[in-house]
Amino acid sequence: MQTQTASARGLRALCFLAGAITVALAGSATAEETGYRLGVMDKLRVRVAEWQPADGTIRNWDAVSGDYTIGPTGSLSLPFIGDLPAAGKTAGEVAKTIGEELRGKFALRNLPSASVEIAQFRPVFLAGDVHTPGEYPYTPNLTVLKAISLAGGLLRSDSGQRFARDFINARGDASVYDSQRGRLLARRARLLAEVAGATEMKVPPELKDVGNAEKLIASEVSLMKSRRERYELQLKALTDLRTLLENEVQSLSQKTDTQKRQLQLVSEDREKMAKLTEQGLATSSRRITAEERAATIEANLLDIDTSILRAKQDINKANQDEINLRNDWEAQRAQELQNTEAELEKLGLQLGTSRELMSEAVAQSAEALKFDPSGKSATIKYTVVRDEGQGPKEVAVGENDKLLPGDVIKVAAELLMQ
Repeated sequence: MQTQTASARGLRALCFLAGAITVALAGSATAEETGYRLGVMDKLRVRVAEWQPADGTIRNWDAVSGDYTIGPTGSLSLPFIGDLPAAGKTAGEVAKTIGEELRGKFALRNLPSASVEIAQFRPVFLAGDVHTPGEYPYTPNLTVLKAISLAGGLLRSDSGQRFARDFINARGDASVYDSQRGRLLARRARLLAEVAGATEMKVPPELKDVGNAEKLIASEVSLMKSRRERYELQLKALTDLRTLLENEVQSLSQKTDTQKRQLQLVSEDREKMAKLTEQGLATSSRRITAEERAATIEANLLDIDTSILRAKQDINKANQDEINLRNDWEAQRAQELQNTEAELEKLGLQLGTSRELMSEAVAQSAEALKFDPSGKSATIKYTVVRDEGQGPKEVAVGENDKLLPGDVIKVAAELLMQ
């Protein structure tokens, strides 16, 4: 009967011990399941108990049990044990080490049962464009957005200040300047192609991120093609006119040769008539007729020479017109390119001023970004500085990414440069 009573008492004690250990470890279950590694500033709750098989009771080590904080060196300072390395280990590994250390210190037959649970995780830190930067307690499943809410949300201006309005105005101006800049960049690309005599346009790198770049390029390509066709038609018209005049000169030259041969024949006939008339063998009327024929041919020769001179003058004028056309074409393209460069420079200054105003507004109140829901002008950048045992590393994160204890969250409002 006594044996049964002792056994029952021992069984109850074991059940009680198991239940105590289960309760003690419940708080650290999440940390153990995720393989959470302890770090500096983590607060731990330590419980140590020892089963006494002789009388079937549990002995609590109250001198060791209690709440402890992992110090700057990464160690726990425990009674009897001293400094126990804990940073980088799991709660279960620390509990096992505590039991082994106690058994070794006191030469115990049985291994004391130690439980370690995380009473409080080390905090997270928020810096940058939040309303109240600083240190905040960590809780499981804490996300970036939740941490920012603990800090009072994004940085906002004091009551009565109008940084949001300034941001809206500056963003509107920047949008207009960006649109104008896109058109000017496309125009400059077309003018550069025309100045170089190219038949195709090169798309400037600055237009690759512009939404309507294809439409702008297509418009400029169409304009370049029509202007080039008109220019070439004018050149062709002058070339055709010059060819026609040259053919006319050639035809008149041939006509001059014919008239000269006729004049030579008429002159010979006129000399014969003059001799015959002096000898009384021909009438004076025949001599007069020969004179008239010679005079007519000479007049024709003068008219032909005049026509040749006029045609040559027209050829020279056509050549000069072609030179002027080419010079005017190059001068106009150069002037347009110069004006476009000046407009681009002016727009660059205006756009820079608008961006500075936007940057100033965002620096004073990050909440101004809520007036840009598309995120095309500015955005919030979240970066976590995390020590994973090999030194701190910066990791870009999103609003819904989960944090780890000890993380430093950097919140920065940034303009998107285009």
